Amino acid sequence: MARIVVVSNRVADPRKTAAGGLAVALGEVLQRSGGLWFGWSGKLSENGGEPQVHLHQAGPVKLATVDLSPADYQSYYVGYSNGVLWPVFHYRLDLAAFDPGAIEGYRRVNQMFARTLLPLLRPDDVIWVHDYHLIPLAAELRALGCSQRIGYFLHIPLPPPLILAAIPGHDWLMKGLCSYDAVGFQSVADHEHFCSYIQSEAHAQDAGGGRWRVFNRTIHPMALPIGIDVGDFEALTQAPEAQEMYARMRREYSRRKVLVGVDRLDYSKGLPQRIRAFGELLARYPETRQSATLIQIASPSREDVSAYTDILHELESLCGAINGNYGELDWMPVRYMHRTVARARLPGLYRASQVALVTPLRDGMNLVAKEYIAAQDPQDPGVLVLSRFAGAAEQLKEALMVNPYDIEGTAATIHLALQMGLEERRQRHGALLATLRRYDVHWWCDTFLEALGQAEAKETGTPWLRL
Repeated sequence: MARIVVVSNRVADPRKTAAGGLAVALGEVLQRSGGLWFGWSGKLSENGGEPQVHLHQAGPVKLATVDLSPADYQSYYVGYSNGVLWPVFHYRLDLAAFDPGAIEGYRRVNQMFARTLLPLLRPDDVIWVHDYHLIPLAAELRALGCSQRIGYFLHIPLPPPLILAAIPGHDWLMKGLCSYDAVGFQSVADHEHFCSYIQSEAHAQDAGGGRWRVFNRTIHPMALPIGIDVGDFEALTQAPEAQEMYARMRREYSRRKVLVGVDRLDYSKGLPQRIRAFGELLARYPETRQSATLIQIASPSREDVSAYTDILHELESLCGAINGNYGELDWMPVRYMHRTVARARLPGLYRASQVALVTPLRDGMNLVAKEYIAAQDPQDPGVLVLSRFAGAAEQLKEALMVNPYDIEGTAATIHLALQMGLEERRQRHGALLATLRRYDVHWWCDTFLEALGQAEAKETGTPWLRL
């Protein structure tokens, strides 16, 4: 059995991961192979020189972390990962800050990660890299002589070639992405954007079987949407904290229909557009007044960045205006919470809600949509209203699709969701749940590792050590 080495920006103890999280599948594979999980500790250190590796044993899994200097944190994490890659990959060139010093810090930290990781590797390890923070890691490892199979998964969207080309040094960045043996994307659209880029910018040649020959390497890009652990999330829905939340919500909103939105506070999530659409719902369909309540949770996120401060103020203003215009003494149209709700309570909130609004302007996948489906009572399920620009839209075709930029159209679709009859709701939910079960997080993990193994066999002629 080959040892799996997972590399990500942050490291999680797989024994403490909440049900449904990414680390569920990764933790399972790591524990089966006695694997290693490597990444940033989340801490800053003033010590100069090469960082010290912090090793911690979590059952059969070894956790290895390093600290960052304040300067590296600012350039690698704040400046380039979140100041350039996050906005550009979400199609927001207007919010990108192309600071030449930031890309140097991004490369410097990836080089440091490669130097630190290399001595921890074994010759037959299989390395699986995650996060947009680490796109060039394989190239840096290759430069140090690493010959192990290395795969990569991009959890956020990949934009079209012309948007990618706006990034100074985009050719270096994408050449780094081509240093992997297998690369996974959340959607067919993202996969097509990658293939289009390497053909137009790097003159890639079709190598058959979904593989491409580019930069003197063979790479296997795939559309491989991440799922959730449906069984574990269903069990979480039946746990005491979720049940208590469900019962409380049903008591408090017994005369209302509840709509729910759960998001990080981020400009990619389309939160102002969603609040405006709810306001339009109340204006156009008077029967929804006094009967529909939107509970919007917006977890804090990167509040030291001006773009997030702006959206926070805009949301507060929009929610205040709707509540001021339509609210009654016994009814508040929007319940807006700028804080994090404990994950164990969320399934109860999902189950008590008649409609979920998952309406990002752009999203790699959006697992809230899948968690909402898994939390529903199959006999009386709620309705998912989903943005066509979420990666999940390619799979969850039975959801009600909206264009979040179309405020009136979104309001009309929300009204349709509130009016939908029981039989149609059951049919849609049954089909959605079947998709979730078929393409769950374990399918995602096994399929990627199988493809990475086949890439190894094709490239080197050696047999794949199956997990």
